[in-house]
Amino acid sequence: MANADLLLRLFLQLAVILAACRLVGMVARRIGQAQVVGEMVAGVLLGPSLFGLLLPTVQQWLFPLKATVGGQTITHPSMAILYVIGHVAVALYMFLVGLEFNTNLIRGHGKHASAISAGGILVPFLLGGVIALLIYQQGGLFGQGISLGSAALFLGASMCITAFPVMARIVQEHHLERTRLGTLVLTTASIDDISAWCLLAIVLATVKNSALSALITIGGGLFYVVFMLTLGRRGLRVFDHVTERKGVISKEMLSLVLLVVLICSWFTSQIGIYEVFGAFVAGLAMPRGWFADQVRKRLEGLTTGLLLPIFFVFSGLNTQLGLLKTPTLWIIGGVIILAATAGKGLACGLGARFAGMSWRESAAVGSLMNARGLVELILINIGLEQGIITPTLFTILVIMALITTLMASPLLRFFYGSVLKSQAPTSEEGSETTPAVATG
Repeated sequence: MANADLLLRLFLQLAVILAACRLVGMVARRIGQAQVVGEMVAGVLLGPSLFGLLLPTVQQWLFPLKATVGGQTITHPSMAILYVIGHVAVALYMFLVGLEFNTNLIRGHGKHASAISAGGILVPFLLGGVIALLIYQQGGLFGQGISLGSAALFLGASMCITAFPVMARIVQEHHLERTRLGTLVLTTASIDDISAWCLLAIVLATVKNSALSALITIGGGLFYVVFMLTLGRRGLRVFDHVTERKGVISKEMLSLVLLVVLICSWFTSQIGIYEVFGAFVAGLAMPRGWFADQVRKRLEGLTTGLLLPIFFVFSGLNTQLGLLKTPTLWIIGGVIILAATAGKGLACGLGARFAGMSWRESAAVGSLMNARGLVELILINIGLEQGIITPTLFTILVIMALITTLMASPLLRFFYGSVLKSQAPTSEEGSETTPAVATG
């Protein structure tokens, strides 16, 4: 393919992606959903499930997954570029999430968060493992050569996920970030997601069937986290000192920050944990306060406005509702959605009640913790890339992520509506801008 044709197609792809995500995102906000929910839906709509169904020729021309070069079928160059941009976007976004996350939330909430998190990890993980045992012989859901143990671990991990960024955005939009409920669910979600990433690391190590690989992944991951949150954090304070002295974040300083993110992403990719984990921890290790606010303002608009939607669309292109051809597959999908909701939402809600929260607060906790969103898409995309799951199971899990995320805001308003009204700011307060990093 000529470079000029490739460039023209790429620009048109980016324009269509941006327009679709903005349009569907606007509709999502009007019905009380977060922007990211609309972008997730837009990704599916641009794929073969709708766009490809209505205008198959146009959809295949605009988003061609494969190309034939020299008699060989390869990934189409334009899609390979979108794939790379999407992963860079996710790394930058997770860095911003880490940068925004208030590590002080964990202090004073460890006991209650641990009780809720334990139920929110153990119950859905066990349910996911049981479902994997039941559907393993179904065929066409897990990749060839994937053992039953690896299948159970992966499906269990996918059930454990909480969409920390989505949930943080919902908490901020309802002005709950400084309440007991808000700080507790943010703390719990961070524990759950870190645990799920550790489970994924184990799955990837078992798929490679190498004890040395498992040792490198787990040991390297622990070393990286400890190093970044101790010596790394102290070293990165120089960014804060320099910018405070100059009163501005220069282009050179921003380049150094991005260099740290890229190196951290590279390192965790090398040890088998993937770039998103490295970028997130890099964000946690960065100085807080004015420096973090300025970095976020510089990077957030481009990352969430243009780059991140590319990841959603790439996921949508792999989501093919037409693969669910039999009633059995739809039943499996329904069971997975019910198990995910019961395992995560009910378990976290009961854990909150056990920790001493009221029934209303407990129901709100369960509603928020059940959202899966972007983090689930990242995890199942990794599973698809590694051949752990097939496009059919990938599609089922995307539907599960969408439905559980769509449920979060309405359920929160249903169970906690009267409290939310009392938390609403006055007109003067409402004019203030709330943090907006956690849009995914």
